[in-house]
Amino acid sequence: MTALDLHVHRWEPGATPGGPTLLLLHGTGGDEHDLVPLARLVAPGTALLSVRGNVLEQGAPRFFRRLAEGVFDLDDLARRTEALADFVEAAGTRYGFALDRLHALGFSNGANIAASLLLTRPSVLAGGVLIRAMVPFEPAVVPSLVGRGVLLSQGRMDPLIPTAGAERLAALLSEGGAEVELAWQAASHGLVQGDVDAATRWLSAAVA
Repeated sequence: MTALDLHVHRWEPGATPGGPTLLLLHGTGGDEHDLVPLARLVAPGTALLSVRGNVLEQGAPRFFRRLAEGVFDLDDLARRTEALADFVEAAGTRYGFALDRLHALGFSNGANIAASLLLTRPSVLAGGVLIRAMVPFEPAVVPSLVGRGVLLSQGRMDPLIPTAGAERLAALLSEGGAEVELAWQAASHGLVQGDVDAATRWLSAAVA
């Protein structure tokens, strides 16, 4: 088994060889097909690497285990984050995309592991759009995120992620030097048109 075999995934080449790539990371219960329509909408023509999480919670795929709602298994999170980073590096070699042109597009659980990648192995991402993300863990030292951009799109009425939690994640990423935009939606935990609009605007500049 190679690192490329670590995740079931879907690859779609972009309209322009050597162009930007989106790493699609679904929410709990999703799969490698879930975010493809959203990605095509917010960044048409971009290459897509869509990944399925390896953890099953009552049959629902996730990217890492949790002990309860909002309480993560930090040991498992660390292992899964490293494995995903290894997979992304191998995928870059196999499919011929540059990591410095790879942006994550993650929702909920997928947004959380994208945040974990940025705080653990930032070399595999140029940044990304994280929708309904929370702090995955508190690093002892925040790595350098200089040159990376992140859009956090959060719900004002999200029962799962307190306002302070979203603001803490923004602060952590900013502490590392990332250029962070925190966009608030009049929404709960689900995806809304405001997320689509914000992602479209942000990505049009980020992947140009």
